[in-house]
Amino acid sequence: MDHLHNGFTLEAPDGCFPLSTDSMVLSHFTRLPKNARVLDLGSGCGTLGLLLCAKDAGCSVTGIELTQAGHGAAEDNICRNGLQDRMNSICADFRSVTLPGGSFDICISNPPYFAGGPASKEIPLARREDHCSPTELFAVAANALKFGGDFFLVHKPERLAELIACGAKCNLEAKRLLLVRHKPGSQVNLILLQFRKGGKPGLVLEETALFDAGNNPTDFYKAVYHI
Repeated sequence: MDHLHNGFTLEAPDGCFPLSTDSMVLSHFTRLPKNARVLDLGSGCGTLGLLLCAKDAGCSVTGIELTQAGHGAAEDNICRNGLQDRMNSICADFRSVTLPGGSFDICISNPPYFAGGPASKEIPLARREDHCSPTELFAVAANALKFGGDFFLVHKPERLAELIACGAKCNLEAKRLLLVRHKPGSQVNLILLQFRKGGKPGLVLEETALFDAGNNPTDFYKAVYHI
């Protein structure tokens, strides 16, 4: 059992992806408008939804999760935290779900990082793109978002050019890019991106590290983990 901000808890049973730095950093990076309606694509056991509900008492989150194990765990987490009025989980392939176009203020995703194919079969499904290519992910996000809505995601730095190109094809303009390093001077190991539907060109670049040169948590790390 993981204890989150503001008294919320998360349980990720066997077969579900556990709480990770990726999700923590993404929830911190996400900017929510007042009373935001949020769509979480590939929501797993509800991690991002819980983190956002703990962060903002006015938001509501709909998660779409492919696996029954993840969906079931999400429903358990929603009930345990008394969030039935603010969160719900749909067990489905989000590529086949009919969503009301333009009905969400925010879309968020911690998507698979690794391309599918025979060589990737040893990688857990939650980390493979078999059911979630970047092209498909951006198309669903663009359809679900209202004009001016934002799509936030976390990914690996080597996919940056591909992600920005996918966004541009769907009228999602890259507006913020955060480079995350383990320590100052080390390689970038995570990127956070904010895209805006119908946004004008103009990208703000940010950089941070989780630990300083002495291996002490940075102010950014403390903010992410509410220390």
